[in-house]
Amino acid sequence: RSYGSDTHDISKRSPGDLPGLRCSPNLVPQATKWHLRPMFLLIALVFVAGYACIALEHPLKVNKAAPALLTGMLVWSLVMLGPDTHGESGHLKELMEHLGGIASLLFFLLAAMTVVELMDAHAAFQVIKDRITTTHKVKLLWVVGLITFFLSAALDNLTTAIVLCALLRKLVADRHDLWTYAGTVVIAANAGGAWSPIGDVTTIMLYIDGQVTAGNIILRLILPSLVCLVLPLLWIGRTLKGTIERPTAAGSLEHVRVTDRERNVVFVLGLLALLGVPVFKEFTHLPPFMGVMLGLGVLWVYTERVHLRRSMEEQGQLLVTSILRRIDHSSILFFLGILLAVSGLETAGHLTQLAGFLDARIGNLFAVNTAIGVLSAIVDNVPLVAAAQGMYPLSQYPTDHLFWELLAYCAGTGGSILIIGSAAGVAAMGVLHIPFGWYLRRMALPAAIGYFGGVIAYWALWHG
Repeated sequence: RSYGSDTHDISKRSPGDLPGLRCSPNLVPQATKWHLRPMFLLIALVFVAGYACIALEHPLKVNKAAPALLTGMLVWSLVMLGPDTHGESGHLKELMEHLGGIASLLFFLLAAMTVVELMDAHAAFQVIKDRITTTHKVKLLWVVGLITFFLSAALDNLTTAIVLCALLRKLVADRHDLWTYAGTVVIAANAGGAWSPIGDVTTIMLYIDGQVTAGNIILRLILPSLVCLVLPLLWIGRTLKGTIERPTAAGSLEHVRVTDRERNVVFVLGLLALLGVPVFKEFTHLPPFMGVMLGLGVLWVYTERVHLRRSMEEQGQLLVTSILRRIDHSSILFFLGILLAVSGLETAGHLTQLAGFLDARIGNLFAVNTAIGVLSAIVDNVPLVAAAQGMYPLSQYPTDHLFWELLAYCAGTGGSILIIGSAAGVAAMGVLHIPFGWYLRRMALPAAIGYFGGVIAYWALWHG
């Protein structure tokens, strides 16, 4: 999954050095011993059942966080109870490694969402909102899609999605229209990150390990990525009629008016906190979540000091302590559960078995990569890509071979088919509370059309 929180964190290391983001050499023999055993099959069954409960959240009337947590805990419990008992300490070590990466993502999300909510409370997005004047639904769709596409290539899809979803709340009042534009942001952010060597964690893995070069991946993937964006925009645009309704009030600002100076300072500090993460990582070599936490700390101190003279009621709407209570913590627990479940599949060897099955039964590199992209909407694309890097040496597919380029495209954009298949989707779900089932019904088809259209475009442009 293309988590922007990991994107810049791995910029100085190869995939083999990343805890929890590599295809461990121990997984292959482990998978050989496990596959076809009852426990191995039971783990897969639990994962599928958990995923079904998440998809059926509304009919079951159970919050998606509950089955996600159950699935994650049960998968790891079964991993520890598996037949390979002499490897328990190794399993625990891998769990801690996976947990480190998952925690980095969750802390990044928590800090970034708090920064965005704090900016929103101070009307900071009014600066950008005032420059987007169109209310025509189709025109706004294209504006949002193109801005997201190019911004994601320069930054990463996680940060881009958080900023754009917060902005959309100031532009669109109707909930279903808002979710539709947010779905467009998910598709555009993943498409934009796929053609950039720094826009997606999997493209960075391929770039650092020598499978692709920066100039070549931009040249050969920008047009397929554009197709991946344009086709869904055309499809979604057919269903949009008339003009959007703008929000009539600024929410938390109905009773509190901030000064222009306070608004501008919060806007600048918030942007620096979000967009300065790559610079922070480059100079300190610390994980990206620490850069966002640093920015949040600065904002926290500033807002505490600047609002000292306000009444307690007014302070309560503008301070970080109040903002933190408004964050959807059930979404954080949902992400924890589902990511733990996927990491359990990786540790048990299911993903390695899957990669081997694709190679043995399908063979054709276009079909293999296309299947990997579809699977990345369900399971983590990072171990899938890492497994492919281990299975196919550079002697077989040299640098800038079309196999690696297509792998970068498919792994980066296939996650758009499901909302939890990418960092952009995870961010949109957390910021705007988009239901899993709603996205599946409304956005999965246009996302799939764009995904397969991009594959066909790549084949037409560069095959043979």
